[in-house]
Amino acid sequence: MRKKYALVGTGGRAEFFYGAIAQDFQKTCELVAFCDSNLTRQHYANRLLQEKYQHKAIAIYSANQFEKMINDNKPDIVIVTSIDRTHHTYIIKALELGCDVITEKPITIDHDKAKAIADAVERTNGEIRVAFNYRYAPHHTKLRELIQNDTIGQVFSVHFEWALDTQHGADYFRRWHRNKANSGGLLVHKSTHHFDLVNFWLGTRPETVYAAGGLRFYGKENAEERGERHFYQRAYQNKHAESDPFALDISTNQHLKAMYLDAEEEDGYQRDQSVFGDGIDIEDTLAVLVTYQNKAVLTYSLNAYLPWEGFSVALNGSKGRIELMVKERSYINSSGKKREEGQAERIALRVLPMFDKPYDVPIKMASGGHGGGDQILLEDLFGEEKIDPFKRAATHIDGIQSIMTGIAGNHSLKTGLPVKIDDLLKLPSQKELK
Repeated sequence: MRKKYALVGTGGRAEFFYGAIAQDFQKTCELVAFCDSNLTRQHYANRLLQEKYQHKAIAIYSANQFEKMINDNKPDIVIVTSIDRTHHTYIIKALELGCDVITEKPITIDHDKAKAIADAVERTNGEIRVAFNYRYAPHHTKLRELIQNDTIGQVFSVHFEWALDTQHGADYFRRWHRNKANSGGLLVHKSTHHFDLVNFWLGTRPETVYAAGGLRFYGKENAEERGERHFYQRAYQNKHAESDPFALDISTNQHLKAMYLDAEEEDGYQRDQSVFGDGIDIEDTLAVLVTYQNKAVLTYSLNAYLPWEGFSVALNGSKGRIELMVKERSYINSSGKKREEGQAERIALRVLPMFDKPYDVPIKMASGGHGGGDQILLEDLFGEEKIDPFKRAATHIDGIQSIMTGIAGNHSLKTGLPVKIDDLLKLPSQKELK
């Protein structure tokens, strides 16, 4: 019997889910309704369903009709791809109305909302899946397998550096993500992926977090200090944007134009704001030190203005070291083919035993977005149920534990002091998780 799905939030990330259901999973899934605060975007999503996926148009509902959508269509599962600050609202309401939930990361943006979600799950006995596609990338799964197989013994420390380039990294500073009230900042919106990977690889949970950093490159004040004199509020129809390599001309991209520029009249949201404008309150330069319940430590850095896109991670253990380096394809969010977003271009995975010769671990380059993890995640979410030996499916507990590292980091940025996660939100201990 097919499960029925409704989706709330028809912006940039939504097509990843509804397009997959319409194209690949009609045998197991039925798409029944959209909900969004912007009707123009919903009509465009329906147009894509019909023209791109040969799927019939589905019912649409405004944001204040969310409960009516559930009552009218009786979905089994609600997919939440709305702006981050609203995730908890739709997750909790869906659970209370008897639906399970699939949510984009981050599950929410602060510890109060996280507690409200956890309480709702306990109260309703509903189920939440967090769409951590990076868990499913073959190189990340292989790293978990190597650690589980005791390849380097007990892992004592991890060094993790993530590089966002001047195309993808800059894009967070053009959109609603540039305000912490909407996204929680990059430590929550973006780094939730990376902190989840460490939790996933090591099978542990964060305990204490110290963070440092700030807005060092983007923003008007930084540009002024570098000698810039020509500023603009948004790129569309602005002469100063024509010579700015950081500007995004959404009028030349038909997908972005239809989804955002043509929808502005309804809500005033501008997708192409200047990355060197006023009002940005998230960081672009971040360093984090984390200790875990199993006594491992993480040193982590994120920079959003670098000449390349990708990451390097090194794990040091009692029997040796593992090094992973991945170069990813750069992209503008939702500007092209979904399968190209975060696609791996080069992967190097190396094991360095303590008393033996180093060796490379072969990784088959997987096609598709986010290191090849996207399609495997979609199969896990919407395909026939299968046993996963790596237990990659992420629950609401996984989602909350991943964001708590970033949330604690945000508190540390304010105070200049280390933050114990249990002082913000009590997490299950390792014993309780087993």
